[in-house]
Amino acid sequence: MKSAVLLASGGLDSTTVAYELAEDGVDVFPLFFDYGQHCVETEWNRVNEVLPRSIRQPERCDISDIFRGSSSRLIKEADLWQEDVADAELYVPYRTMLFFAAAAARAQTLGILDVYTGFINSNHAKEIDCTAEFMNGIDGLIDNIGPVRFTSPFRFSSKTDVVQVAIRRGVPIGQTFSCQAASAFPCGACPNCVERLHALEDAGLVKSQAKVD
Repeated sequence: MKSAVLLASGGLDSTTVAYELAEDGVDVFPLFFDYGQHCVETEWNRVNEVLPRSIRQPERCDISDIFRGSSSRLIKEADLWQEDVADAELYVPYRTMLFFAAAAARAQTLGILDVYTGFINSNHAKEIDCTAEFMNGIDGLIDNIGPVRFTSPFRFSSKTDVVQVAIRRGVPIGQTFSCQAASAFPCGACPNCVERLHALEDAGLVKSQAKVD
């Protein structure tokens, strides 16, 4: 049986990858990173709720000390009633690169050579480390330093593409969580929430605001 480490966040993208791997009979080791995000407990609870029951329990890895003192609004939650949040504030420098390095190290420690992620080709909120170009660069880097290989099935996909796969796989879409600005409930206005809502509209799962009006 093939084994793989999966970067799991409780969001739609990584959860959909989990369902695909489980259906393909892969022995999945979900790895959740606590990097000090304000929504960490919400994400951790969702990870434990939404992953397929057929795979292993998620493992929580605490790397929060690295980002202690960060002014990013992913770390320091804003009061959305009083404060405006710019897209550029919803970014944590080098976070994704750290995820990849830590996941590779954990995978090789477990004797696993494949790491899967749910990253999609995105450039919202200045997320330069979530683009297909960045993922391609990571591939070139790790070719020379170890046996672990990364697979991001949605690196060239849109959020709408992911939603369509999620529907086919029976993913509990409504239980997933990926808001950037609020820790308890989706704010509906951050880039992640807007992108998700548009994808759900495109897939016909919710009515567009224009139609509601």
